Amino acid sequence: MGLRTIKDIDLSNKRVLMRVDFNVPLKEGVVTDATRIEMALPSITYILEQTGTSLVVMTHLGRPKGEKKAEFSLAPVAEKFSQMLGRKVKMASDCIGAETEQMASVLKPGEVLMLENVRYYKEETDNDPEFAKKLSRMGDVYVNDAFGTAHRAHASTEGVAKHLPSAAGFLIAKEVAFFGKLLTHPEKPFIAVIGGAKVSSKIGVLESLLQQCDTIVIGGAMAYTFLKVQGRSIGNSLFEEEYRATADDFLAKAKKRGVNILLPLDHLAASEFSESAEPVAVDAVDIPDGLIGLDIGPKTLKAIQEVLKHAKSIVWNGPMGVFEIEQFAKGTLQVAEMIATCSGTTVVGGGDSVAAVNKFGFADRIDHVSTGGGASLEFLEGKVLPGIAALES
Repeated sequence: MGLRTIKDIDLSNKRVLMRVDFNVPLKEGVVTDATRIEMALPSITYILEQTGTSLVVMTHLGRPKGEKKAEFSLAPVAEKFSQMLGRKVKMASDCIGAETEQMASVLKPGEVLMLENVRYYKEETDNDPEFAKKLSRMGDVYVNDAFGTAHRAHASTEGVAKHLPSAAGFLIAKEVAFFGKLLTHPEKPFIAVIGGAKVSSKIGVLESLLQQCDTIVIGGAMAYTFLKVQGRSIGNSLFEEEYRATADDFLAKAKKRGVNILLPLDHLAASEFSESAEPVAVDAVDIPDGLIGLDIGPKTLKAIQEVLKHAKSIVWNGPMGVFEIEQFAKGTLQVAEMIATCSGTTVVGGGDSVAAVNKFGFADRIDHVSTGGGASLEFLEGKVLPGIAALES
Protein backbone atom coordinates (compact mmCIF):
# COMPACT_ATOMS: atom_id res chain seq x y z
CA MET A 1 0.00 0.00 0.00
CA GLY A 2 1.58 3.25 -1.06
CA LEU A 3 0.47 6.77 -0.37
CA ARG A 4 -0.25 8.68 -3.58
CA THR A 5 1.21 12.16 -3.38
CA ILE A 6 0.83 15.22 -5.58
CA LYS A 7 4.00 14.16 -7.37
CA ASP A 8 2.32 10.89 -8.47
CA ILE A 9 -0.64 12.53 -10.16
CA ASP A 10 -0.97 14.72 -13.25
CA LEU A 11 -2.22 18.12 -12.17
CA SER A 12 -1.67 20.05 -15.39
CA ASN A 13 -4.68 21.99 -16.67
CA LYS A 14 -6.70 20.76 -13.71
CA ARG A 15 -8.75 22.56 -11.10
CA VAL A 16 -7.43 21.17 -7.81
CA LEU A 17 -9.78 20.89 -4.83
CA MET A 18 -7.60 20.88 -1.74
CA ARG A 19 -8.46 20.18 1.90
CA VAL A 20 -6.16 22.15 4.19
CA ASP A 21 -6.16 22.65 7.95
CA PHE A 22 -6.52 26.41 8.34
CA ASN A 23 -8.26 26.07 11.71
CA VAL A 24 -6.19 28.97 13.04
CA PRO A 25 -6.70 31.12 16.14
CA LEU A 26 -8.44 34.46 15.58
CA LYS A 27 -8.70 37.48 17.85
CA GLU A 28 -11.08 40.29 16.92
CA GLY A 29 -11.15 39.09 13.32
CA VAL A 30 -7.37 38.85 12.94
CA VAL A 31 -5.29 35.64 12.61
CA THR A 32 -2.97 35.49 15.65
CA ASP A 33 -0.93 32.43 14.62
CA ALA A 34 -0.54 31.53 10.94
CA THR A 35 1.66 28.43 11.41
CA ARG A 36 -0.94 26.12 9.85
CA ILE A 37 -1.21 28.29 6.73
CA GLU A 38 2.57 28.44 6.45
CA MET A 39 2.86 24.64 6.69
CA ALA A 40 0.53 24.18 3.71
CA LEU A 41 2.33 26.65 1.42
CA PRO A 42 4.89 24.19 -0.06
CA SER A 43 2.09 21.96 -1.44
CA ILE A 44 0.04 24.96 -2.59
CA THR A 45 3.04 26.52 -4.35
CA TYR A 46 3.85 23.20 -6.06
CA ILE A 47 0.25 22.84 -7.29
CA LEU A 48 0.16 26.38 -8.67
CA GLU A 49 3.52 25.89 -10.42
CA GLN A 50 2.04 23.12 -12.60
CA THR A 51 0.90 24.09 -16.08
CA GLY A 52 -2.58 25.57 -16.19
CA THR A 53 -3.70 24.64 -12.67
CA SER A 54 -6.15 26.60 -10.56
CA LEU A 55 -6.90 25.91 -6.91
CA VAL A 56 -9.99 25.66 -4.71
CA VAL A 57 -9.17 25.48 -1.00
CA MET A 58 -11.49 24.15 1.71
CA THR A 59 -11.13 23.94 5.49
CA HIS A 60 -13.09 24.12 8.71
CA LEU A 61 -12.71 26.79 11.38
CA GLY A 62 -13.76 26.23 14.98
CA ARG A 63 -16.97 24.43 15.85
CA PRO A 64 -19.97 26.22 14.35
CA LYS A 65 -21.90 22.91 14.77
CA GLY A 66 -23.68 22.98 11.42
CA GLU A 67 -24.82 26.59 11.62
CA LYS A 68 -23.73 29.61 9.58
CA LYS A 69 -22.26 31.86 12.25
CA ALA A 70 -20.38 35.02 11.24
CA GLU A 71 -17.70 34.58 13.92
CA PHE A 72 -16.62 31.33 12.22
CA SER A 73 -16.32 32.86 8.74
CA LEU A 74 -13.08 32.19 6.88
CA ALA A 75 -12.94 35.72 5.39
CA PRO A 76 -10.11 36.91 7.74
CA VAL A 77 -8.25 33.64 7.08
CA ALA A 78 -8.54 34.17 3.31
CA GLU A 79 -7.08 37.66 3.77
CA LYS A 80 -4.08 36.35 5.73
CA PHE A 81 -3.64 33.48 3.26
CA SER A 82 -3.64 36.04 0.40
CA GLN A 83 -0.83 38.03 2.04
CA MET A 84 1.27 34.94 2.68
CA LEU A 85 0.76 33.49 -0.79
CA GLY A 86 1.46 36.80 -2.46
CA ARG A 87 -1.57 36.57 -4.74
CA LYS A 88 -5.24 37.40 -4.42
CA VAL A 89 -7.40 34.66 -2.92
CA LYS A 90 -11.06 34.93 -3.91
CA MET A 91 -13.58 34.16 -1.18
CA ALA A 92 -16.82 32.24 -1.77
CA SER A 93 -19.82 32.98 0.44
CA ASP A 94 -20.58 29.25 0.77
CA CYS A 95 -18.79 25.91 0.31
CA ILE A 96 -21.46 24.33 -1.94
CA GLY A 97 -24.24 25.51 -4.24
CA ALA A 98 -24.69 26.95 -7.74
CA GLU A 99 -23.03 30.29 -7.03
CA THR A 100 -19.90 28.68 -5.54
CA GLU A 101 -19.74 26.14 -8.39
CA GLN A 102 -19.93 29.02 -10.85
CA MET A 103 -17.02 30.83 -9.10
CA ALA A 104 -14.95 27.66 -9.21
CA SER A 105 -15.74 26.90 -12.86
CA VAL A 106 -14.46 30.26 -14.16
CA LEU A 107 -11.10 30.17 -12.33
CA LYS A 108 -8.19 30.89 -14.65
CA PRO A 109 -4.82 29.13 -14.33
CA GLY A 110 -3.00 30.38 -11.24
CA GLU A 111 -6.17 31.65 -9.55
CA VAL A 112 -7.18 30.60 -6.03
CA LEU A 113 -10.66 30.37 -4.51
CA MET A 114 -11.35 29.73 -0.85
CA LEU A 115 -14.64 28.07 0.12
CA GLU A 116 -16.52 29.15 3.24
CA ASN A 117 -16.31 27.00 6.39
CA VAL A 118 -17.26 23.38 5.58
CA ARG A 119 -18.54 22.91 9.15
CA TYR A 120 -21.37 25.39 8.47
CA TYR A 121 -23.08 22.14 7.44
CA LYS A 122 -23.54 19.26 9.85
CA GLU A 123 -23.36 17.00 6.78
CA GLU A 124 -19.59 17.65 6.85
CA THR A 125 -18.98 15.89 10.19
CA ASP A 126 -21.67 13.28 9.37
CA ASN A 127 -19.65 12.45 6.21
CA ASP A 128 -22.89 12.73 4.25
CA PRO A 129 -22.36 11.18 0.76
CA GLU A 130 -24.56 13.76 -0.98
CA PHE A 131 -22.68 16.65 0.64
CA ALA A 132 -19.31 15.08 -0.33
CA LYS A 133 -20.57 14.83 -3.91
CA LYS A 134 -21.52 18.54 -3.91
CA LEU A 135 -18.05 19.48 -2.62
CA SER A 136 -16.42 17.29 -5.26
CA ARG A 137 -18.00 19.39 -8.02
CA MET A 138 -15.57 22.18 -7.11
CA GLY A 139 -12.56 20.38 -8.61
CA ASP A 140 -11.21 17.79 -11.08
CA VAL A 141 -8.62 16.38 -8.67
CA TYR A 142 -8.67 16.14 -4.86
CA VAL A 143 -5.63 16.81 -2.67
CA ASN A 144 -5.66 16.39 1.12
CA ASP A 145 -2.96 18.10 3.15
CA ALA A 146 -4.87 18.42 6.42
CA PHE A 147 -3.14 15.96 8.74
CA GLY A 148 -4.79 17.59 11.76
CA THR A 149 -8.18 16.22 10.65
CA ALA A 150 -6.99 12.99 8.98
CA HIS A 151 -8.27 10.91 11.91
CA ARG A 152 -11.83 12.05 11.22
CA ALA A 153 -13.96 10.48 8.47
CA HIS A 154 -15.63 13.71 7.34
CA ALA A 155 -17.03 14.66 3.94
CA SER A 156 -14.12 16.96 3.08
CA THR A 157 -11.41 14.59 4.37
CA GLU A 158 -12.70 11.18 3.29
CA GLY A 159 -15.98 11.43 1.38
CA VAL A 160 -14.67 13.60 -1.46
CA ALA A 161 -11.89 11.09 -2.22
CA LYS A 162 -14.56 8.65 -3.47
CA HIS A 163 -15.52 11.04 -6.30
CA LEU A 164 -12.20 12.40 -7.61
CA PRO A 165 -8.67 11.20 -8.36
CA SER A 166 -6.96 11.83 -5.01
CA ALA A 167 -3.50 12.44 -3.59
CA ALA A 168 -1.75 13.62 -0.43
CA GLY A 169 0.04 16.94 -0.12
CA PHE A 170 3.62 17.18 1.14
CA LEU A 171 2.56 17.76 4.74
CA ILE A 172 0.59 14.51 5.04
CA ALA A 173 3.31 12.65 3.12
CA LYS A 174 5.93 13.88 5.62
CA GLU A 175 3.79 12.89 8.63
CA VAL A 176 3.23 9.41 7.19
CA ALA A 177 6.92 8.97 6.37
CA PHE A 178 8.14 9.87 9.88
CA PHE A 179 5.44 8.16 11.96
CA GLY A 180 5.27 5.16 9.63
CA LYS A 181 8.98 4.49 10.01
CA LEU A 182 8.84 4.73 13.82
CA LEU A 183 6.00 2.23 13.97
CA THR A 184 7.47 -0.28 11.51
CA HIS A 185 11.29 -0.14 11.38
CA PRO A 186 12.82 2.54 13.62
CA GLU A 187 16.56 2.82 13.99
CA LYS A 188 17.56 1.46 17.39
CA PRO A 189 17.85 2.36 20.21
CA PHE A 190 14.33 3.78 19.92
CA ILE A 191 13.21 5.84 22.92
CA ALA A 192 9.71 7.17 23.53
CA VAL A 193 9.15 10.04 25.95
CA ILE A 194 5.47 10.09 26.89
CA GLY A 195 3.97 12.64 29.24
CA GLY A 196 0.68 14.36 29.85
CA ALA A 197 -2.01 14.31 32.47
CA LYS A 198 -3.86 11.04 32.07
CA VAL A 199 -3.12 7.35 31.59
CA SER A 200 -6.57 7.09 29.99
CA SER A 201 -5.60 9.29 27.02
CA LYS A 202 -2.14 7.75 26.46
CA ILE A 203 -2.50 4.04 27.21
CA GLY A 204 -3.18 3.20 23.54
CA VAL A 205 0.04 4.95 22.51
CA LEU A 206 2.05 3.27 25.28
CA GLU A 207 0.74 -0.19 24.32
CA SER A 208 1.55 0.42 20.65
CA LEU A 209 5.09 1.67 21.43
CA LEU A 210 5.89 -1.47 23.45
CA GLN A 211 6.16 -3.27 20.09
CA GLN A 212 9.20 -1.25 18.93
CA CYS A 213 10.75 0.75 21.79
CA ASP A 214 13.84 -0.07 23.83
CA THR A 215 12.96 2.41 26.58
CA ILE A 216 9.78 4.33 27.39
CA VAL A 217 10.14 7.38 29.63
CA ILE A 218 6.88 8.22 31.41
CA GLY A 219 6.47 11.71 32.87
CA GLY A 220 3.70 14.19 33.55
CA ALA A 221 0.80 13.62 35.92
CA MET A 222 0.07 10.17 34.50
CA ALA A 223 3.38 8.90 35.93
CA TYR A 224 1.87 8.98 39.46
CA THR A 225 -0.70 6.28 38.63
CA PHE A 226 2.18 4.01 37.52
CA LEU A 227 4.19 4.83 40.68
CA LYS A 228 1.16 4.13 42.89
CA VAL A 229 0.60 0.66 41.40
CA GLN A 230 4.27 -0.06 42.16
CA GLY A 231 3.44 0.61 45.83
CA ARG A 232 4.95 4.12 45.97
CA SER A 233 3.51 7.07 47.93
CA ILE A 234 2.30 9.83 45.62
CA GLY A 235 0.92 12.30 48.19
CA ASN A 236 -2.00 14.22 46.69
CA SER A 237 -0.84 13.74 43.10
CA LEU A 238 -3.28 12.75 40.36
CA PHE A 239 -4.25 9.07 40.55
CA GLU A 240 -6.65 7.35 38.16
CA GLU A 241 -8.12 4.59 40.32
CA GLU A 242 -10.05 3.09 37.38
CA TYR A 243 -6.74 2.66 35.47
CA ARG A 244 -4.94 0.85 38.27
CA ALA A 245 -5.29 -2.57 36.58
CA THR A 246 -4.41 -1.11 33.14
CA ALA A 247 -1.21 0.47 34.49
CA ASP A 248 -0.27 -2.73 36.32
CA ASP A 249 -0.89 -4.82 33.22
CA PHE A 250 1.19 -2.43 31.07
CA LEU A 251 4.19 -2.64 33.43
CA ALA A 252 3.95 -6.45 33.40
CA LYS A 253 3.88 -6.53 29.57
CA ALA A 254 6.89 -4.20 29.38
CA LYS A 255 8.84 -6.45 31.75
CA LYS A 256 7.96 -9.51 29.67
CA ARG A 257 9.08 -7.82 26.47
CA GLY A 258 12.28 -6.48 28.04
CA VAL A 259 11.31 -2.85 27.50
CA ASN A 260 12.84 -0.52 30.05
CA ILE A 261 10.24 1.78 31.68
CA LEU A 262 11.72 4.92 33.24
CA LEU A 263 9.44 6.57 35.82
CA PRO A 264 10.27 9.68 37.90
CA LEU A 265 13.00 9.15 40.52
CA ASP A 266 12.43 12.54 42.16
CA HIS A 267 9.97 15.41 41.87
CA LEU A 268 9.17 19.06 42.11
CA ALA A 269 5.99 19.28 44.15
CA ALA A 270 3.76 21.87 45.82
CA SER A 271 0.98 21.93 48.39
CA GLU A 272 -1.46 23.24 45.78
CA PHE A 273 -1.86 23.41 42.02
CA SER A 274 -1.71 27.14 41.27
CA GLU A 275 0.23 29.87 39.45
CA SER A 276 1.67 31.08 42.76
CA ALA A 277 2.48 27.62 44.22
CA GLU A 278 5.79 27.42 46.05
CA PRO A 279 7.91 24.56 44.59
CA VAL A 280 9.12 21.89 47.04
CA ALA A 281 11.96 19.61 45.94
CA VAL A 282 11.31 15.95 46.78
CA ASP A 283 14.63 14.09 46.53
CA ALA A 284 13.08 10.60 46.42
CA VAL A 285 10.56 8.50 44.51
CA ASP A 286 7.97 8.73 47.31
CA ILE A 287 6.01 11.98 47.64
CA PRO A 288 5.02 12.97 51.20
CA ASP A 289 1.34 13.43 52.10
CA GLY A 290 -0.03 16.89 51.43
CA LEU A 291 2.14 17.46 48.35
CA ILE A 292 1.23 17.24 44.64
CA GLY A 293 3.86 16.24 42.10
CA LEU A 294 3.99 18.92 39.37
CA ASP A 295 7.31 18.29 37.58
CA ILE A 296 10.21 15.86 37.40
CA GLY A 297 13.36 16.51 39.45
CA PRO A 298 17.12 16.63 38.64
CA LYS A 299 17.78 12.88 39.24
CA THR A 300 15.05 11.99 36.75
CA LEU A 301 16.45 14.46 34.21
CA LYS A 302 19.91 12.92 34.58
CA ALA A 303 18.48 9.42 34.02
CA ILE A 304 16.57 10.63 30.93
CA GLN A 305 19.72 12.25 29.55
CA GLU A 306 21.62 8.96 29.95
CA VAL A 307 18.92 7.15 27.98
CA LEU A 308 18.59 9.78 25.26
CA LYS A 309 22.26 10.36 24.54
CA HIS A 310 22.63 7.08 22.60
CA ALA A 311 19.19 7.17 20.96
CA LYS A 312 18.93 6.72 17.19
CA SER A 313 15.15 7.41 17.16
CA ILE A 314 13.07 9.46 19.61
CA VAL A 315 9.37 10.20 19.70
CA TRP A 316 8.06 12.68 22.24
CA ASN A 317 4.41 13.16 23.11
CA GLY A 318 3.25 15.08 26.18
CA PRO A 319 4.94 17.40 28.70
CA MET A 320 6.88 16.25 31.78
CA GLY A 321 5.12 18.63 34.15
CA VAL A 322 2.87 21.67 34.34
CA PHE A 323 5.02 23.62 31.86
CA GLU A 324 2.45 26.44 31.58
CA ILE A 325 3.47 27.51 35.13
CA GLU A 326 7.02 28.84 35.04
CA GLN A 327 8.28 27.24 38.24
CA PHE A 328 7.20 23.77 37.00
CA ALA A 329 8.42 24.11 33.40
CA LYS A 330 12.04 23.04 33.91
CA GLY A 331 11.52 19.30 33.32
CA THR A 332 9.73 19.85 30.01
CA LEU A 333 12.21 22.56 28.94
CA GLN A 334 15.26 20.39 29.64
CA VAL A 335 13.77 17.32 27.97
CA ALA A 336 12.93 19.47 24.92
CA GLU A 337 16.53 20.67 24.84
CA MET A 338 17.92 17.11 25.15
CA ILE A 339 15.74 15.95 22.28
CA ALA A 340 16.67 18.98 20.15
CA THR A 341 20.39 18.22 20.58
CA CYS A 342 20.06 14.48 19.88
CA SER A 343 21.76 13.33 16.67
CA GLY A 344 19.16 10.60 15.99
CA THR A 345 15.80 11.04 14.25
CA THR A 346 13.53 13.13 16.45
CA VAL A 347 9.75 13.34 16.12
CA VAL A 348 7.47 15.46 18.30
CA GLY A 349 3.74 14.77 18.12
CA GLY A 350 0.72 16.00 20.03
CA GLY A 351 -0.51 19.46 20.89
CA ASP A 352 1.23 20.16 24.21
CA SER A 353 4.69 18.89 23.23
CA VAL A 354 4.49 20.90 20.01
CA ALA A 355 3.46 23.95 22.04
CA ALA A 356 6.45 23.33 24.33
CA VAL A 357 9.09 23.06 21.55
CA ASN A 358 7.62 26.20 19.96
CA LYS A 359 7.52 28.06 23.29
CA PHE A 360 11.12 27.17 24.10
CA GLY A 361 12.33 27.80 20.53
CA PHE A 362 13.55 24.29 19.65
CA ALA A 363 11.18 23.49 16.77
CA ASP A 364 13.76 24.08 14.01
CA ARG A 365 16.13 21.56 15.64
CA ILE A 366 13.61 18.70 15.65
CA ASP A 367 13.45 16.52 12.52
CA HIS A 368 9.67 16.42 12.48
CA VAL A 369 7.17 18.45 14.49
CA SER A 370 3.70 17.05 13.84
CA THR A 371 0.84 19.32 12.79
CA GLY A 372 -1.88 17.11 14.26
CA GLY A 373 -2.57 16.57 17.96
CA GLY A 374 -5.31 13.94 17.93
CA ALA A 375 -4.21 12.60 14.55
CA SER A 376 -0.61 12.04 15.65
CA LEU A 377 -1.82 10.25 18.81
CA GLU A 378 -4.05 7.92 16.79
CA PHE A 379 -1.24 7.34 14.27
CA LEU A 380 1.10 6.35 17.12
CA GLU A 381 -1.59 4.03 18.44
CA GLY A 382 -1.38 2.23 15.10
CA LYS A 383 -4.95 3.16 14.14
CA VAL A 384 -6.05 3.55 10.52
CA LEU A 385 -6.66 7.25 9.78
CA PRO A 386 -9.61 7.50 7.36
CA GLY A 387 -8.32 10.66 5.65
CA ILE A 388 -5.04 8.91 4.85
CA ALA A 389 -6.49 5.51 3.97
CA ALA A 390 -8.57 7.28 1.30
CA LEU A 391 -5.34 8.38 -0.45
CA GLU A 392 -3.61 5.01 -0.56
CA SER A 393 -3.36 3.28 -3.90
